[in-house]
Amino acid sequence: MKFSSVLAAGVFSTVVATTEDKFKFERLDKKNALLLVVDLQVGLFQLARDLDPTLYRDQMIAHAALAKVFDLPVVMTTSAETGPNGPLPKEILEMYPHSPLVMRQGEVDAWDNKEFRDAVKAANKTQIILAGVTTDVCTTFLALSLREAGYSVWANVEASGTTSALVRDVSNDRMAKAGVHTVSMFSIACDLMRDWRNTPGAKEMIPWFDKYFPVWGYLARAHHAAASNGTILPGEAGLI
Repeated sequence: MKFSSVLAAGVFSTVVATTEDKFKFERLDKKNALLLVVDLQVGLFQLARDLDPTLYRDQMIAHAALAKVFDLPVVMTTSAETGPNGPLPKEILEMYPHSPLVMRQGEVDAWDNKEFRDAVKAANKTQIILAGVTTDVCTTFLALSLREAGYSVWANVEASGTTSALVRDVSNDRMAKAGVHTVSMFSIACDLMRDWRNTPGAKEMIPWFDKYFPVWGYLARAHHAAASNGTILPGEAGLI
């Protein structure tokens, strides 16, 4: 009898736990998302050694450009930019001449700066997309602070850079354990788009990908070439 009771209790607790732990896929909503550009400064760029420098430069610019194609509000911030950290790249500044730019004088975690907190809160969004240099400090500290403040956070791992692959991996793991979505730029873009038939959809996103995600852009170019002037070669006919 005791064994049956224990068994029943065990089954019940398993059912309750399974129900409570049911996974919920949180989707990015372009109407509820804010994009943050965090310390992607020309001096700090030198510390981003976990990625090819040309690729990383392009990913930084692509991260900022996400807000242009999806019409997201943007808040930018820099850390002591009059020193060796330097300013943001002019390509990013020229994209958003009227967006808030908070120039912190000493705070390492951007969330410790009241002007920055106020700018984020003023956007009135609950989903935050961010990237920064360095991953282990500028991105991670802010991501964890935002999580503590109740925000959902998507950290763009391709547009955040740090001193080594080891530091990158442990930092992304630290954020993920805190509930931060550690994701790629392509993942963010596709989640915001949702459907190629939407606006922005294929018409807007294919040219955007061609500029900022050329591996997909050249897929579209190859299809266009094949459809417009391609000729099936001997031996290809049976491949499809």
